Amino acid sequence: MTLRVIAIDGPAASGKSSTAGLVAERLGWAHLDSGALYRALTLAALEERTGGRGRAGAGEGGEGWNASRILALAESLPVRLVRVGEVFRPEVAGVDVEEAIRSERVTRYVSTVAAIPEIRTWVNAQQKRAVEGGGGRGVVVDGRDIGTVVFPEAPLKIFLTATPDERARRRLSQRGEAVDGELVRRESQALAARDTADSNRPIAPLKPASDAVLLDTTALTLEQQVARVVELARGLFPG
Repeated sequence: MTLRVIAIDGPAASGKSSTAGLVAERLGWAHLDSGALYRALTLAALEERTGGRGRAGAGEGGEGWNASRILALAESLPVRLVRVGEVFRPEVAGVDVEEAIRSERVTRYVSTVAAIPEIRTWVNAQQKRAVEGGGGRGVVVDGRDIGTVVFPEAPLKIFLTATPDERARRRLSQRGEAVDGELVRRESQALAARDTADSNRPIAPLKPASDAVLLDTTALTLEQQVARVVELARGLFPG
């Protein structure tokens, strides 16, 4: 049976999640945001470190993250992806944390947690389990290593790109900030630095799969890029 998975990868602010969510909606498939599970783990670890105070504290720095402790916490709470309709919702101890995991506090530390090899192995296994538990129903998964590591057998792999300046403009707009030249320059530099770090990390570096469709979205609207992926999907997954 053909694996009904579309893998959408790309750098930060390339539009992965927005595109994946809309593609899933058009196809009647489910959407799985791989970053949500890393963020949920990070949130759980931070809450444990700070005693649930919900703010920065003495034990919260990026040093000394212990993989065994985080994974034990993930199993005991538990930290899970739960399918609700056509979306996989991140939960910690049975509580929906979709909003909480998007906080600046979690964003500050999620890259540190996601870089731990044991954490990546656990998250990858959870994602596979979530998809396989769908009874063969289609799932659109977005992340940075979905097509290369998590689902290398996915029939359709998309790698989204856009210039750092364009991604900076999109990110600033999403935050509701003024899109002026100096802010775009600073945000663009930050994104370019992250691209370099993600592309050169020893574990699951950011790169397109050898058989991925490269889609430069710099000059495309969201509707145009969604339409292109849907067109490719319908050619591969008829019916």
